[in-house]
Amino acid sequence: MPDLRPVGYVIGLLVAALGAIMLIPMGFDLVAGNGHWPAFLESAVITSVIGGLIALASANGVGRGLTLQQVFLLTTGVWVVLPLFGALPFVLGEPRSGLTDAYFEAMSGVTTTGTTVFVGLDHLPVGTLLWRGILQWLGGLGIVIVAMLFLPVMKVGGMQFFRSEGFDTLGKVLPRALDISAALIQVYVLLTLAAGLAFYAVGMSAFDALVHALTTVATGGFSTTDASFAAFRGGAEYVAALFMVLATLPFIRFVQLLQGHALPLWQDRQVRAYVRWIAIATALVFASNLAQGRTGGEATLREALFNVTSIFSGTGFTSIDLTRWSAFAFVVLLVVGAIGGCTASTGCSIKVFRYLILFEAIKTQIRRLYSPNLVAPLRFDGRPVDFDVLNSVIALFTLYIVTFGVLAVALGLTGLQTQTAITAAWTAVFNIGPAFGAGIGPTGAVDAFPVSAKWLMIFGMLLGRLELVSVLVLFTLRFWRA
Repeated sequence: MPDLRPVGYVIGLLVAALGAIMLIPMGFDLVAGNGHWPAFLESAVITSVIGGLIALASANGVGRGLTLQQVFLLTTGVWVVLPLFGALPFVLGEPRSGLTDAYFEAMSGVTTTGTTVFVGLDHLPVGTLLWRGILQWLGGLGIVIVAMLFLPVMKVGGMQFFRSEGFDTLGKVLPRALDISAALIQVYVLLTLAAGLAFYAVGMSAFDALVHALTTVATGGFSTTDASFAAFRGGAEYVAALFMVLATLPFIRFVQLLQGHALPLWQDRQVRAYVRWIAIATALVFASNLAQGRTGGEATLREALFNVTSIFSGTGFTSIDLTRWSAFAFVVLLVVGAIGGCTASTGCSIKVFRYLILFEAIKTQIRRLYSPNLVAPLRFDGRPVDFDVLNSVIALFTLYIVTFGVLAVALGLTGLQTQTAITAAWTAVFNIGPAFGAGIGPTGAVDAFPVSAKWLMIFGMLLGRLELVSVLVLFTLRFWRA
């Protein structure tokens, strides 16, 4: 049985910090004079006190580094516990939801999924809207650091390539975990500030620009209005598309950019593939819409670019009813949603890196079929791919597909219609945002789902955001006996 005190200490500190952050939306409600601020004050006190007590109770177990078991427990524990406390303002204040809906919304926020159970967003207090954005921003930042520091030990994150000798990303440039974290935070904050200023420059109000900057850079997708980006047509869609792409590129490349090294960003194979695949998907959707009889103007192209980028990046903003598109265009969206962005970014889903590894493995196997004596080791960007990495990637692909299928069946058993169950499982496991079909409200909210379906989606969002393995390993006896 692992020592839980170091895990409890870190989680306690994070919970206490979350309580302090609740004072920010409280301040917005105070300035707005809407009378909602006591809910955040009460939530902040409860959260900070409980977090502080947990940290104090666990402090005597701190002193040594975390074991592998503790890393897994910490990674999952953070994403389970923080949404619990993040849900308090939704229960104690507007919209005064029950525990299930509040936890669903907070989990959707922290995992940056973006699926919502709340309707009437246009009438919620500014503090509540801002808090939803903050939850997503914190979740997006957290997953980047987890991907860089924790996931490499599982050999499924792709970041082991950034640690290889002679590869000029980490190593001597950023030798310590603390340096890496600080550099990533700097990039994340700069991207958020730039997005906020750009949204404001194209006509958003200061508050809308702030919230959408938080949720765009986090690739979360929470909006301040039920209409999502249908309320911000034009230049805001181009700005959002740009920053959704930037947020799903490897953050370590931006660290290099800040250090004056721009070439590695363009030379990164997964960056080039990601941009190319977005362009191809946008062209396919645009052509499909033209064949459907839509006009071929700038608005149609912008509509395709924005929504494809939103789904591809896992952000989940929408500017139109996507079910109005042709069946072919809708299938394109389903496919790109299952691809996702680059490793070490705020992007979700399986990730471009793993698809490239899989394609290389297939090409290598084909070459071996017609040249049995050929010695052709699997390589990526000129570097050999460790056999364990390939096995892990293939296993993760399989696990994603199986989890998606099992969750879709389970959601169907709760009474959801087939299309609804499939897209709800898709949006949860791949952390995308919108679901489609009967039972989905006109604003995209899933508030009408059965309680059992909501808890299944909560578990699916957690699994998808932490890339399955780090959660499922906790359900094995071998893990606890180690």
